[in-house]
Amino acid sequence: MSSTVTDSLSPEQKSRARRAVVAASLGNALEWFDIIVYGFLATTISKLFFSGEHAEEGTVTGLLLTFGTFALSYFIRPVGAVVIGNIGDRYGRKTALTVTIGLMTLGVAIMAFAPTATTVGAVAPFIILLSRLIQGFSAGGEFGSATAFLTENAAERKAFYGSWQVATQGISMLLAGAFGFALNTMISTEALESWGWRVPFIFGILIGPVGWYIRTQMDDTPEFTQADKSDSPTLEVLFRHIGRILTAAACVGVATMSVYLITYLPTFAIKNLQLAPWSGFAGAFVAGCVTFVLSPFIGKLADRVGSVTVMVPTAIVGFVLAYPMFLLVVSSKSIGALIAVEIVLGILMSFYFAPLPALMSSLFPTRVRTSGMSIAYNVGVTLMGGLAPLILAALVEYFSLLSPSYYYMLIAAISLVGLTLARRVYGER
Repeated sequence: MSSTVTDSLSPEQKSRARRAVVAASLGNALEWFDIIVYGFLATTISKLFFSGEHAEEGTVTGLLLTFGTFALSYFIRPVGAVVIGNIGDRYGRKTALTVTIGLMTLGVAIMAFAPTATTVGAVAPFIILLSRLIQGFSAGGEFGSATAFLTENAAERKAFYGSWQVATQGISMLLAGAFGFALNTMISTEALESWGWRVPFIFGILIGPVGWYIRTQMDDTPEFTQADKSDSPTLEVLFRHIGRILTAAACVGVATMSVYLITYLPTFAIKNLQLAPWSGFAGAFVAGCVTFVLSPFIGKLADRVGSVTVMVPTAIVGFVLAYPMFLLVVSSKSIGALIAVEIVLGILMSFYFAPLPALMSSLFPTRVRTSGMSIAYNVGVTLMGGLAPLILAALVEYFSLLSPSYYYMLIAAISLVGLTLARRVYGER
């Protein structure tokens, strides 16, 4: 990392920025690992927790209920964004980050040890819903707090340091893919449904205490400590910066859609293409590796030429490639094509998502930055990402196997509108 930072930074500034990367990354990794694993194990979870007369394994209803619970957790995200964003702007980024990782660990723990429908009957889905709601509430404040913490601790190279938000999502994706691959190839279906599905979530719990300890040892950011504080950050950002919120929310589109499309593809491969259960997980593992490796380099590029300059061509390429990619997968129904598409999605995600944290951070003044980013990000993620697996599952079932490509194109078009506004209205290069 030191080679990417200019010599004008003092050793203390470099050390602060590096420690901020570690502190922010652990919580971010836990959040995304939990989200991705849940999506990857949707087929198993639908059988274990949504079983019954109308939601048996393999039925559309069971899968839609599983993804519906996933989607419901996103409706509480804006609430978490308001509450935790307010904490971040009034009491400090460090305080907000400590709250988010504590709640996140609790949500993962409930998921890991949740009793199935065989044990507690109709109560089982509500336990899963509770887990998802806690996770969604904490995740609502994680992106804004962590991004503000990263960019405000970086005196220079803000896009580079902000890109580690995305790089750690790549780590989460490759770890989730590795778990999915191992669980679907190394143990029996009976073992997977008995205890195997819990293993990734138990692994996720272990990240929490480490991340909490590291975050409690950090000082707050220089920008926050020196800035004037707002008495009501939420009201201020909603009434004075609503245009920035809507612009930033639109810009989130391609980033969040790429993540959730990769999350959805293993289910698509199993249910609709009748491919081997491990195929989608292998592709996600590779996509995660691509994202992890590429993101810091893309962040460095964005520092030189501007975030919007990198993101606009990426959104256009995503719009153009969406239909051909899905046509290839659906027509060939091959594992090779599926993995190739996931690699392309990983590349698109890296080029688009890596500059996004720095762009969003620059759109909001310091005094309301956490609130502004948290609200904007979670509005965008909820509408264009969190609902995606549910929408895609329904579209594929009732319309066409090519429906995900049309949805991706729609999201790419919305993102291009947001980027245009960011450049022309708010002066972001």
